[in-house]
Amino acid sequence: MANSSRLSHRGSVVESGLGVLSYLGLYINLVKFEHTIFALPFAYVGAFLAEGAIPGFWRMFWITVAMVGARSLAMALNRLLDAEIDAMNPRTAVRELPAGRLSRVEGWVFSLVSLAVLIAATFNLPEVTRYLWPLVVLPFLIYPLTKRWTWLCHLFLGATIGLGPVGAWVAVTGEVTWEPFLLGGAVALWIAGFDIIYSFMDVSFDRSHGIHSVPADLGYKAGIWLPRVLHTGSIGLLVLTGLVTGVGWLFFAGVLVSAGLLAYENWLMREADLAKTGIAFMTMNSLISVVFFVFATGAVLLQG
Repeated sequence: MANSSRLSHRGSVVESGLGVLSYLGLYINLVKFEHTIFALPFAYVGAFLAEGAIPGFWRMFWITVAMVGARSLAMALNRLLDAEIDAMNPRTAVRELPAGRLSRVEGWVFSLVSLAVLIAATFNLPEVTRYLWPLVVLPFLIYPLTKRWTWLCHLFLGATIGLGPVGAWVAVTGEVTWEPFLLGGAVALWIAGFDIIYSFMDVSFDRSHGIHSVPADLGYKAGIWLPRVLHTGSIGLLVLTGLVTGVGWLFFAGVLVSAGLLAYENWLMREADLAKTGIAFMTMNSLISVVFFVFATGAVLLQG
């Protein structure tokens, strides 16, 4: 009898633990945590280039906390402001908010917690970051609305995420200078380009519901060619970043490899093949982010 009671108690504890993990998993899915790989490596590169070496542990720790807080806030706000649109789109209706697995109240609470994490991180970074965080948060509120107004929404998204490496640079130097905006601009054009590729999945829905994107507004041909132009500009800005920082040949080798991967990504989408959108969007861009990070980090270490 006693053994049966203990087993029953143990089972309830396990079920409770699994329930907590499942609940946390809803938030991880809400913010698409796996997409952090797109932005965080470039933020680290911004910090490394600013220092000319690998910054100390605590500086990198608080930069990471700030980035996670900012990105979680951005994604949560995007999901909250887009919940009604997502509910009408069969592809996105299964997301946590439209599907009812998380409530709007839970989404707003999560957003406030993420904002608090971001602000707390700035109090452990140079003082200037305490005054600049509102300039980072404001685009998080504006971006979800831009797709209701203009196909330039892709560029606005890119500019929003491009603030990541700029913020990391400032978090190291304590100053706002023009140099990190080269790297931020490269990230902005890269993100805008592959966001156009991503938008191919919703062209029919966007056109029927008045949602703007390059393929929906300007057509498939523009949706194929504009990412190529943006990605070419991104590579150009990465080259300028390397020249301005004088970081060395390995950085440029990383730029060259990234250019090849971007070329392959755009080649995959040469006919707007939706079956290849997942590879072009998630696989290739994750690979580009990691590969560039490895080369850039190696270049900084060699320079040091």
